[in-house]
Amino acid sequence: MDRQYFYSVMNGEGTLDYELYLNTQQLLSCQKDFAAFCNGDELQFQVVHQVEELWMKLIGYTLLDIDDYIQQENTPRLITLFRRVHLAQRLMIDQLALLETMSPKEYQEIRRQLGNGSGQESPSFRTLLKMHQPLWHSFKTCYLDRHNLTVEKIYDSEYSHSDAYVVAEALAEFDELFQKFRFHHVQLIHRTIGLGAKSLKGRSVELLNEGLRTTFFPELWEIRNRMTDAWGARYGVVRDSLGGH
Repeated sequence: MDRQYFYSVMNGEGTLDYELYLNTQQLLSCQKDFAAFCNGDELQFQVVHQVEELWMKLIGYTLLDIDDYIQQENTPRLITLFRRVHLAQRLMIDQLALLETMSPKEYQEIRRQLGNGSGQESPSFRTLLKMHQPLWHSFKTCYLDRHNLTVEKIYDSEYSHSDAYVVAEALAEFDELFQKFRFHHVQLIHRTIGLGAKSLKGRSVELLNEGLRTTFFPELWEIRNRMTDAWGARYGVVRDSLGGH
């Protein structure tokens, strides 16, 4: 197969309506030239990370709309948008598996091209880390305080699978999937450079595990602990086996 021919035509001419609308020439030129790759896996490495940035951009943009609909208490619309966010988060998790097709040796060659850069510098990732606070404020103000509700009430003492509960669960899923992405990212690091190594910043990648111990909406996770403890106090933390006599 003539590599040079396909390299030359792969970005297209940029004249068709589809190409113009999606700006494909610029998009497909965001990666290194083929001749500049340090090995055959570097294109994949760049594409996966660039796509991750695009998914996070879409998630952040959608969360801004969700915040508006929370303030309007437009539950059907914001739940539909949360489904979009959750799907994008799952795609982010799934595509990390592509990077597991690299050997540690091949990744080390790519790593040299990063300078002092690391995924912690991602602008989209850093933005998402800040968005949970205004989301929670809007939810608490509009779905809880405005209706004299609390997290305990919507989950337990006044549980009715209300709009407030449904929105709370959508927030919890966003939180859960974000933590799953972090977990899979740490596992990818474990597989490629090891968890005992120093990062590109000269610090242990164990620092990444700190993020796994942080949740966006601790109130939504703590209510589960409280409910289970109360249930255990009433029915017994340790119960007779179903096969016991």
